[in-house]
Amino acid sequence: MRVPSHWYGYMDDIWVKIKTQEVESFTAHINTVDKNIEFTRENTKDNYLEQDGFSKNPFFHGLIAEVPEQHKTKEGHTKIGYALYFYSYSSFVGRAIYMEDLYVMPEFRGKGVGKALMSKVAQLGLAAGCHQLNFTILDWNKPSMDFYLSKGCFNTTATMGYHCMRCEGEALKYLAQLSNNPHDLLSSAAMRSVHAMQGWSTTQCPSKT
Repeated sequence: MRVPSHWYGYMDDIWVKIKTQEVESFTAHINTVDKNIEFTRENTKDNYLEQDGFSKNPFFHGLIAEVPEQHKTKEGHTKIGYALYFYSYSSFVGRAIYMEDLYVMPEFRGKGVGKALMSKVAQLGLAAGCHQLNFTILDWNKPSMDFYLSKGCFNTTATMGYHCMRCEGEALKYLAQLSNNPHDLLSSAAMRSVHAMQGWSTTQCPSKT
């Protein structure tokens, strides 16, 4: 799939145009300014950052915060923060939006940039009919936790007992093969019936968020 040469995003009432190649230079700069950040590109055969985020049917969407030229960093960067999000679903409340990343360069923190990015994600979620904004945060990141709590967010682990689970690598491949086992409790016939419901070609377990 051909990667477009430019990315367009809506940021704080302004359409922002960013050259695709600038995205990599921006993320490379992020890796140099914050030891807690390691933003990498996926170079596997069928999974590229550009393809997943900048194709006709993207897996994720992004917003980039940009400052005027006179406020650029000493390295010459004007892109100083970003938010990465995608749409999800909750069987409890319906449509939801998930914020995977929210990052602002250290020298620009405390100036409302993070708040503006998060607010825009919330606006986009509401415009799409979403009822929730979900995201995760590391337990050691107290400044960010305080920031989110001050904006009316709450900790679902503390209040509802949810824990974030993950399956990846060989475990993911093993899990995917389990449905091919003829001794599974869910028979092949039953699986075909599930697939046939409402024309589904695959099944997904909706997150309880």
